[in-house]
Amino acid sequence: MLIVDTGFLVALYIRRDKLHSHTLSFLQQNQQSLITTSAVIVESCYFLDAKAKVALLNWVQRGGVEIVDIPIFAYSEIAQMIEKYADHDIDFTDATLIWLANKYQYQQILTVDKNDFSAFRLKNNK
Repeated sequence: MLIVDTGFLVALYIRRDKLHSHTLSFLQQNQQSLITTSAVIVESCYFLDAKAKVALLNWVQRGGVEIVDIPIFAYSEIAQMIEKYADHDIDFTDATLIWLANKYQYQQILTVDKNDFSAFRLKNNK
């Protein structure tokens, strides 16, 4: 499974984004299943116009990416991550992706935000 971050989805659904063609090419060649959190979908929609939001939501509904809802019991662990990475100004959405990676032991995040995600560490220090 490959975890998907907001930046990838935004670039995928904004045609004028400089990374749009790269995201399309990646998806056409990708063999891995995609997974993300509901927070990523919410954050992505914030950056998209109505037409792009509808396209994203329809893609999700068709199974383009598996969505994991964050259970309330995980909020304390997410809060600890936010506190741990406060110097990187980590947001809730990014922290949910680290939580997801820890929960399922995934180590790959599809993102355009390489700087932040290269600083974050999983429980096994990877």
